Amino acid sequence: MTGEILAARDGAVGWLTFSNEAKRNAISLEMWQQLPAIMAGFAEDPSIAAVVMRGAGEKSFVSGADISQFDARRSNAEAAAQYAAIGDAGRASLTGFPKPLIAMIHGYCLGGGLGIAMMADLRFAASDARFGIPAANLGIAYAAENVRRLVGLVGPSVAKDILFSARRLDAAEALAVGLVSRVVPPADLGVAVQAYGAALAEKAPLSLRASKAIVNELTRPESMQDPDVITGWVKTCFDSADYAEGRKAFAEKRKPVFTGH
Repeated sequence: MTGEILAARDGAVGWLTFSNEAKRNAISLEMWQQLPAIMAGFAEDPSIAAVVMRGAGEKSFVSGADISQFDARRSNAEAAAQYAAIGDAGRASLTGFPKPLIAMIHGYCLGGGLGIAMMADLRFAASDARFGIPAANLGIAYAAENVRRLVGLVGPSVAKDILFSARRLDAAEALAVGLVSRVVPPADLGVAVQAYGAALAEKAPLSLRASKAIVNELTRPESMQDPDVITGWVKTCFDSADYAEGRKAFAEKRKPVFTGH
């Protein structure tokens, strides 16, 4: 079994499930190949306000790459390069997704799985979730992009502690250090995430996309920031029909009806 990625929709929320429970939802090459088309479909669907990604079941979010495929899929330099290109395209479809992306985390979220969770804009965790990066126990180094995201969330000192010690953090500590956004009881996690996604569906789509793009731009190194990206999004929102609708709804004391235009 190579696992699969399941895509579904519930109201205005798209759901992406990493399904490979026999291997704690490890991601196979075939799953990486599925990701770009699925994320493009969510991005292009105007009825989808946000996407939630999760692991199948309640024991694990994602356990990283499916190592059992390495002998067959990464047997030489050429095969390894092809494997890496497919994985990079899958990751790019997550990091480049223009709408809010939420990770819903049950159980273990370790190593590469935590790296994928950190690609989301927000992380909602069950109170029994566990987090960690075991690189120091394996004699390897965590990838630069993952370390950058970790430092951005928890700061350099806490990031070093997590990497040096390779210890596991419970959900309460993960929340305290900023690794996750919210913690709720396991039985309530799905409801909480769905409710948050539904709330986003009432907001102006262009404003959500602009906020995500601007925050992402401002977290890049200053020398790499493009001011035109920021000013472009501000202008787009001010020139939009949704801005006119927002003003009109405010004056009429009613809920606005946004169209994303």
